Amino acid sequence: MRALLIGILLLVLPAVAAAQVKTASLVADNVAFDPQARQLVASGNVEVLQDGIRLRASSIQYDGAKDRLTVTGPLYLIDGQDVVIVADFAELSGDLQDGILAQARVVFAQQLQVAANEVRRSDGRYTQFYKTVASSCNICADNPTPLWEIRAQRITHDAEERQLYFDNASFRVLDIPVFYWPYLRLPDPTVKRATGFLLPEINSDGDLGIGIKLPYFIALGDHADLTLTPWLTDRGSRTLEARYRQKLSFGEFEINGAITDDNLTTTENIRGYVFADGTFALPRGFTLEFDVEAVTDNGYLLQYGFSDKDRLDSAIDVFRARRDEYIGVELVHYKSLRDGDNNRTLPTLVGDAIYKRRFTPRWPGGIASLQLEASGHYRRADFDVTNTGLSRDVARLSAVADWRRDWVMTNGMIFAAATEVRADWYQVRQDARLAFDDTTEITHYSMAEWRWPMLRQSAGATHLMEPVVQLVFAKDANRNLTDVANEDSLLVEFDEANLFSFSRFPGVDGQEGGRRMNVGVTYTREDHDGWALGLTVGRVIRERDLNQFSVSTGLQGKSSDWLVAAQLKVGENFDVINRAVFDDGFSLSRNEMRLNWTGDKFRLGSTYAWLEADGAEGRPIDTSEFAVDGAYRVSRHWTLSSNLRYDFVDDRTTRAGFGASYQNECAKVDLSLSRRFTSSTNVTPTTDFNLSVQLAGFGARGIGGESFARKCSG
Repeated sequence: MRALLIGILLLVLPAVAAAQVKTASLVADNVAFDPQARQLVASGNVEVLQDGIRLRASSIQYDGAKDRLTVTGPLYLIDGQDVVIVADFAELSGDLQDGILAQARVVFAQQLQVAANEVRRSDGRYTQFYKTVASSCNICADNPTPLWEIRAQRITHDAEERQLYFDNASFRVLDIPVFYWPYLRLPDPTVKRATGFLLPEINSDGDLGIGIKLPYFIALGDHADLTLTPWLTDRGSRTLEARYRQKLSFGEFEINGAITDDNLTTTENIRGYVFADGTFALPRGFTLEFDVEAVTDNGYLLQYGFSDKDRLDSAIDVFRARRDEYIGVELVHYKSLRDGDNNRTLPTLVGDAIYKRRFTPRWPGGIASLQLEASGHYRRADFDVTNTGLSRDVARLSAVADWRRDWVMTNGMIFAAATEVRADWYQVRQDARLAFDDTTEITHYSMAEWRWPMLRQSAGATHLMEPVVQLVFAKDANRNLTDVANEDSLLVEFDEANLFSFSRFPGVDGQEGGRRMNVGVTYTREDHDGWALGLTVGRVIRERDLNQFSVSTGLQGKSSDWLVAAQLKVGENFDVINRAVFDDGFSLSRNEMRLNWTGDKFRLGSTYAWLEADGAEGRPIDTSEFAVDGAYRVSRHWTLSSNLRYDFVDDRTTRAGFGASYQNECAKVDLSLSRRFTSSTNVTPTTDFNLSVQLAGFGARGIGGESFARKCSG
């Protein structure tokens, strides 16, 4: 058993003998103390704790008269949780705040390493390194050259400001000098936000040319910051990007924007955009959300890669959601960037207000709700000269009451009854096609439903099957085009979510009429080996064909097309979803597929969409598109990625891209090449090239992860 001696040393500094007493704790295998000479010698697993600083060494000698420690290494000086110093030899003051360390290496926040021939500590705040090398890469004995390093004549660390100052510094990649700075300041790894330049980004574009971005981050206190990014290209384009973020005690908001001076358009010399959004908590449980989107011209966002949105929406929304109540008011302004759209004839200003209350009546039981809604939209066009309704303005007031109750039988069958009554009052201006400017529509639905969930458990799986039959009663003509302007129910989708709905129209203006029967069955298999299969099959059978839906929806005729939706999920790594709508002859009107496959070294995702041509939905030709994106990790550090979008109708690729990424514990390098083949009056096909670099150790955390870290052999 080794001897463990624990001593408490009271060290009285001569200069403040009557004013200050400092206490140090000492742990060692052997301790010898000469009270007359005021000298202490400790050896064997020595550990000293002084004011939060921990010193570990092979042996120490303390001279009380000089208040100095002579430390023989290897020694470890741990200052708090973020700084660790390893050295061969040191001479330190008694409080461990000042001194010199030889052949030292310092690790900041387990990320950045600084090696130096000599280290000087002063006032417990400043640490100076001489003839230094700094890097966040793992250094291996068999391969001591890191991916990157900064060599400097001197580095000064300010512990209070948490900054690193480099004198005569050179940045090296694989020991090859790349940049030189006579003076450089960087935050240490403990700093999450610090004012200064971020790493530049190089890109190349077919329209813009070769450019460089140099972001400058400005920390505006603890809860706000501003990032300014100048962007210059060799074709004369000059851009300044800006991002402002702020958190408040009652919310947060962010503003992104840019201003550009270029010669790419004949109408706009100064181009730009601004996107802003925020969320704020209001009194009485209300929440306010806003979203602002504006741009100077239609092609700017896509041309400069800021966004691929072709319709902008600016909105302000105030709402409150409780268990049995919802209140919401929203105002939205739309602007289309599409070539064929005219913003004067589109409903650019849309407002909605809604109040909904849910309650449980004593008789007849079940759950009921009452909803009041006001809605309206405005077009900038003044009058309808073409008799097409492209200048109409609409206001609507609605009241909706609904009720539903379920009864569960002893054999597991479930019977349900439901009803809904809605009254919609419309006021329409500037539409000569309508018979009346003001009209009121009353819509009533009643429903009876039977379903029988059946569960079966076997040794290998759990099976759940549920057939459903639903009878819906409604008058034949719930909406008439000559009475109601259809603004919100133009695009109809038949899917498993609305198979058992009163109306398959997505909005209020269109309401499905006629007596009908919705039938379907769902099946789910949960296999004990970790995979699951879900299947839904259904269709709608009508008493009469009222010609309410267009041909591509699959809902036309007395009997609708078949709806088949399937999902296969294997563990957490693979899932595929497919939804198809087809007639009795298996002729598809719609088909959508999504596949995701994730493995230890790869990721693959793909989508396919087929939509039959439908003039009523603004689709004069069939749509058939396939998109795929994936990534493959070819080695510990290298990952390759690619994406592709293909149009089968036009028989051409619309977008393609390739990327390569290198990651380890200290750096991440992304290289990407993409090509957009589509064109319009605002943008032309172009090829983009981007190169970005991120280094760990200077405020950047979590690069690569443990699986990307370089491993040392032996």
